[in-house]
Amino acid sequence: MSVVLIGWLNCAAVRAAEPPARAIDSIAMTVSDVDVSRAFFERVLDFQFVSDNEVSGTAYEHLYGVFGVRLRTVTLKLGDERLQLQEFIAPRGRPIPVDLSANDGAFQHVAIIVSDMDRAFARLRDARVSFASMGPQVLPASIPAAAGIAAFYFRDPDGHYLEILHFPADKGDSKWRQHPGRLFLGIDHTAIVVADTEASLGFYRDTLGMAVVGTSENFGTEQEHLNAVFGARLRITALRAAHGPGVELLEYLAPRNGRHMPADTRANDVWFWHVNYSADAHEIERLMRARHGSMISPGIVAEVGAMMISDPDGHASLMSQSPRSP
Repeated sequence: MSVVLIGWLNCAAVRAAEPPARAIDSIAMTVSDVDVSRAFFERVLDFQFVSDNEVSGTAYEHLYGVFGVRLRTVTLKLGDERLQLQEFIAPRGRPIPVDLSANDGAFQHVAIIVSDMDRAFARLRDARVSFASMGPQVLPASIPAAAGIAAFYFRDPDGHYLEILHFPADKGDSKWRQHPGRLFLGIDHTAIVVADTEASLGFYRDTLGMAVVGTSENFGTEQEHLNAVFGARLRITALRAAHGPGVELLEYLAPRNGRHMPADTRANDVWFWHVNYSADAHEIERLMRARHGSMISPGIVAEVGAMMISDPDGHASLMSQSPRSP
């Protein structure tokens, strides 16, 4: 067999093995007033404006599962990562419950990497953000996978949880140590509360094809004060696609009293987030139907080449059809 033919077969095998979810392009959150949210992320967290787009019509009703939709999306970037702020001009959804807890099923956040925790925390204090942690917490050596990581939870104007995170020299992607003069560097991952890690892996690993890149069991006073959940003990599983930020599964081993995602959650509710993927949407649709997964869209919406689905806990993902890698 010729070297050329062997090379072609090897390339074909790589393409055939390419996972259905190829990249996370951005993370999206529903907001009540996109101009207020944009000002917050730009002024306080140094995000930069990318685009402002407004859509409506039947295709978007089917995509988001919301009738009569008119949607305005502002896309921002921080470093290499993008965040979408989505305001449903019509119909309006419900606000985030004031008592949403970090162990509730509706919890989701983005972890924003900072080059200096003290300076970043001072910036947030000066901006008078709403604290969700009592202050920055440094995770102890008793949690080897997370030892030395500093983190702080706070809230945006709508009450969404956000996190700033600082990695010690021996943890995190090397790109977080390449930051000429910048304080806020980019988005490392989005974190979601899940009821059962194995069930969630059936979605993110086995259906989407994401890779598990790290696990940890976090506990102790620092973790409790970070999450503001007394007695918090978490099983944490980090997953990544080939490109883009990761997804982190947070299963509360204790306490087990978090509330489930409301069963009637819709995309226009302000606690709604979704992750935007470039993907083989047709393969994911096939797998979702074969495994009786939860579909928000009726299927792939041909006009936009995308569909929205949800994981076992109701966290949403938008799959946009993309070609195979060359």
